Amino acid sequence: MEGGERKQAVLSVAFRYLDTYRELLQEEGERGNSFTKELYMCALRDLSRFPELVEDVLKLQRWTEILHCPSDEEKESRKKQVRPLFRHFRRIDACLQPREAFRGSDEIFCRVYTQDHSYVTIRSRLSCRVSEILALVREKLQFSEDQPVLPGNLILVAVTSSGEKAVFRPTDEAVFTTLGVNTHLFVCEPSELDSLLPLPEEIHWTPGDSKLHDMSAEEVANQLAVFDWELFSCVHEVEFVCYVFHGEQSRWRPLNLELVLQRCSEVQHWVATEILQCQSLPKRMQLLRKFIKIAALCKQQQDLLSFLAVVLGLDNPAVGRLRLTWEGLPGKFRKQFQQFENIADPSRNHKSYRDLISSLRPPLIPFTPLLLKDLTFLHESCKTFYGEMVNFEKMHKVAEMVRTIRRYRSSQLAVDTETSPSHLQTKAYVRQLQVIDNQNLLFDMSCKLEPKDT
Repeated sequence: MEGGERKQAVLSVAFRYLDTYRELLQEEGERGNSFTKELYMCALRDLSRFPELVEDVLKLQRWTEILHCPSDEEKESRKKQVRPLFRHFRRIDACLQPREAFRGSDEIFCRVYTQDHSYVTIRSRLSCRVSEILALVREKLQFSEDQPVLPGNLILVAVTSSGEKAVFRPTDEAVFTTLGVNTHLFVCEPSELDSLLPLPEEIHWTPGDSKLHDMSAEEVANQLAVFDWELFSCVHEVEFVCYVFHGEQSRWRPLNLELVLQRCSEVQHWVATEILQCQSLPKRMQLLRKFIKIAALCKQQQDLLSFLAVVLGLDNPAVGRLRLTWEGLPGKFRKQFQQFENIADPSRNHKSYRDLISSLRPPLIPFTPLLLKDLTFLHESCKTFYGEMVNFEKMHKVAEMVRTIRRYRSSQLAVDTETSPSHLQTKAYVRQLQVIDNQNLLFDMSCKLEPKDT
């Protein structure tokens, strides 16, 4: 291949890259455009020796303009309403809206709590730094009647439902989507850190009948699949690579992927929460049957994310120890659940799950944590560079995994969601699950239901 043809081949790959990651590069602003500018200058210098590059040079020039200054139409299409962040600021009308991909520049509403559990609601960019969040909170507290004296040196802290605390650095970015299921943001002075406590609703629980008793397993499974598909569809393939290869240093924070992982954890804890809050043994047995039926329907709809999350939720030690509840389960359901446990079995590198997913055709929703596990193993077991040489074999394997993810979404998931009187109620319930994620609390609830000597 001649020199000019080689350069055209390289530029062809570059154009595919620019086309694929156009929005993400625009999000980066000048930093995202630097690669295109440098490539344009290199091609421009070679133009006198290789006149056949003229079309490619003009195309590169257009790309630098696009990334530097998006068109009015593009700007308009990227305008979005300020919206509550998934999980950390709930509003029923927002929960009922279809999920759209989060971008770092999107503005959100979020609550930030103080030591006495009062809170301020701030409006912020999703990708903003902790120092900016603290400035917004300080401004709100300045006009709060509950804060006659403005605190001094504030720090931002994530507090879990079990009372664990993580202090953010002022330079940390995009912290909102890194929070756990029942983790909330607090501000305090450093001297008040040890006195921070979880919100009361995260510590205490109220026994009662589950709303699930009034919902059909089919409708719940349908809504789980629809929501999972919306969340999974929002994840750009590059987020998977950035999550594993770069972590916190990622140029493009894997915002939407982190929300999918949160959802997986949330569904697991939801299963345990619903069963352990139910005081009546016959009703607990009904719930157990319903969850196994929901898992079966999720598997049938190829929503493997919720399927395995429900199975893992039923395998929670706090649920598994309920001997009287499990003994009341009909043999048909026991056998079916045993089959589901075999699919969730991690032995032989998750062979049962891999056999299942290889037998399915798109569209499907994979168990995302296992995708990341595979990608992490590939990244950590192979060097990316040997000296100054790129390990192309590793890059080809990464590309194949990205193509697999793309193939899962190659067609639209079709779920039968016929409108019924209870449709919106079930939809809202599924999209704003109330869960307990404190394992110690779940185990205490379990022991109160069925003490060890029963």
